[in-house]
Amino acid sequence: MKTKSSSEARRQYLTKVKEEFPETMIVGETKFIKKISMRYGENPGYPAAFYVEAEASGPNMATMEILQEGTKGLSYINVADMDLGQRLLLKLHSIYPEDAIAVLVKHEMPSGVARAKKPIEAFELAWGCDSLSNFGSVNVFNFEVNEELAPLLIESARNIEVIYAPSFTPEALAILANRKTLRLCRMAPLNQPACDNGLEIKRLAGGLLVQKRFDSKITSPSAIDVVSLRKPTEEEIEAALFNWIVACFTRSNAVVIGQKDKIHGIGSGQRSRIDAAENAIRLSRRGYGPQGCVLASDAFMPFSDVVELAAANGITAVIAPLGSIRDDEVLRRADELNLAFLVTRKPGEIDSERAFLHR
Repeated sequence: MKTKSSSEARRQYLTKVKEEFPETMIVGETKFIKKISMRYGENPGYPAAFYVEAEASGPNMATMEILQEGTKGLSYINVADMDLGQRLLLKLHSIYPEDAIAVLVKHEMPSGVARAKKPIEAFELAWGCDSLSNFGSVNVFNFEVNEELAPLLIESARNIEVIYAPSFTPEALAILANRKTLRLCRMAPLNQPACDNGLEIKRLAGGLLVQKRFDSKITSPSAIDVVSLRKPTEEEIEAALFNWIVACFTRSNAVVIGQKDKIHGIGSGQRSRIDAAENAIRLSRRGYGPQGCVLASDAFMPFSDVVELAAANGITAVIAPLGSIRDDEVLRRADELNLAFLVTRKPGEIDSERAFLHR
């Protein structure tokens, strides 16, 4: 039997599926309007469309403007990646408004995040987090894309899918047009609030799950408690804040390691927290490595194994919620290993913030 040629096998990924979804949908009291008829959904052969909330405004997906569709147009997964990247970007931008911030996303998970004083430096730092995972990523920026950065974004070895930014210089647009598959999108100005109904809705077979959107309150060092014998350095506190925010947008179980300006490793979507930590450390070795990092865990640690693993790999501090029946054991072990342990709550409070995400 003859095997299909490569071009024949790829045809399903290029074939648009007809969709006959309505032009508007009402969920509760909120009206949604069809914005894009997609090529297909998460997988070929299944129709899909992108709807926007009628009353939404500011920098969110409702106001996204397509500047260059590329040869394939935006995909279902592209739009989901852009949304997660923009949400993370906006949160970081609210904390570091003077910094250039680059967020790279794959399959609705951060794969590279960094901040710097110059846009090109932020991009290169973010790409260096994990260049293998960043291949084929959606890149979201809080800065204007210019002619200095544009040539890097069209390098074939990166295979970047989408660039989503507040603005592009005319010179940059001319350069980016040379990569025919690249999609360019412009977000609304970042000095506007991003407004929608604030609800997260997940479709189930036969029902819906609805919740109010999570928004971390850990936005400054004053929102972080320290419970270890060794007090963290100023740099460790800054790194703890940066890593915690990235962990908030990383699929649970999530462990993120990094420094104050860039992520080094991300362990996401694991059933076990130790597996998430091992993945974060392992993946960090593709780029900057774990040495001198702070580790952020999106929920409490049920055992002391994560802090032991962290110390064994040169990680110096941990930020995490408390709430395990073994908190005392975990904290005692952190002290024995000379790790600074920071908690996601204000000093004097009892409850700490957890940041589960299951999108």
